[in-house]
Amino acid sequence: MTPTVRLGVGLLVLMLSGCSSAKPVLYPNPHLQSVGKDVAEQDIEACKQLAESAGAEEGSGKAGRVTGSTAAGTGIGAAAGAVGGAISGAAGRGSAIGAASGAVWGLLTGIFSATFGPSHPPEAYTNFVNRCLHEKGYEVTGWQ
Repeated sequence: MTPTVRLGVGLLVLMLSGCSSAKPVLYPNPHLQSVGKDVAEQDIEACKQLAESAGAEEGSGKAGRVTGSTAAGTGIGAAAGAVGGAISGAAGRGSAIGAASGAVWGLLTGIFSATFGPSHPPEAYTNFVNRCLHEKGYEVTGWQ
């Protein structure tokens, strides 16, 4: 692996792991007002840990979007390259070039989306945390 590729992979891992996670926004109902913000933060963390121990993963959303975008780009690029290659008489070579360029495009689009797009955990995770907090007396208005 060349130093440039290593640097690129390292930056990708750093960007994906360094993204701040979304957290629930609580409505200031009587329960929240009675326990205070510090206790509410502890309850949020406890519910997050409970969700993770039950198998719901918080961080799979961004990595999944990048992977899906890369795979989609590869498929679209391969198809487009095969068509272009068939016209010029080299469908196999055109397909390979199209797949490679589509993969790069999909990867870059996925990284951009994961880095600068909305950071929302998977629905199963948010539903689990929302239910846990509701059972503790909180009202979740959304996630940020």
